[in-house]
Amino acid sequence: MSALVVRPTRRGDEELIYALLHELAVYEKLTDKFKITHEIIRRDYLCAQPLLSCDLAYEGETPVGITTWYWTYMSFAARRALYLEDLYVRPEFRGKGYGKALLAHLARKAVEAGAGRVSWQVLPWNTPSIDFYESIGAERLSEWLVYDLAGAALEKLGAS
Repeated sequence: MSALVVRPTRRGDEELIYALLHELAVYEKLTDKFKITHEIIRRDYLCAQPLLSCDLAYEGETPVGITTWYWTYMSFAARRALYLEDLYVRPEFRGKGYGKALLAHLARKAVEAGAGRVSWQVLPWNTPSIDFYESIGAERLSEWLVYDLAGAALEKLGAS
């Protein structure tokens, strides 16, 4: 593995953040849900109090990946947790250990903050990612169901 450098995003990274997240949306077949703009990136990712954290990975000067994440809280455990929203390594850089390095980067952040876990979701068809996650010791949770309230249902409940 060549030297990988991971750094937090900063102003001026809007185009790269957009490009990497769009590549991820294409890979996940979710371009119909991709609503991000450069202005949204400035507003939500790069403002004084960002809504989420975003780190970029580089091999030398070449951008190779991205991770977006934020803190959550486990009320019963009385500990914070890190939620991984997006992890993406460009296809031509896969197999070099960069995905594992990005997860290790987040695991260090979680441990340093006293967090009790790092959590994320994966699409069921994405067997390469599932195999990778399980190879590093991540466990699939089968006792929990994931729900979303969105669209018209969200609007209707919010108006009640």
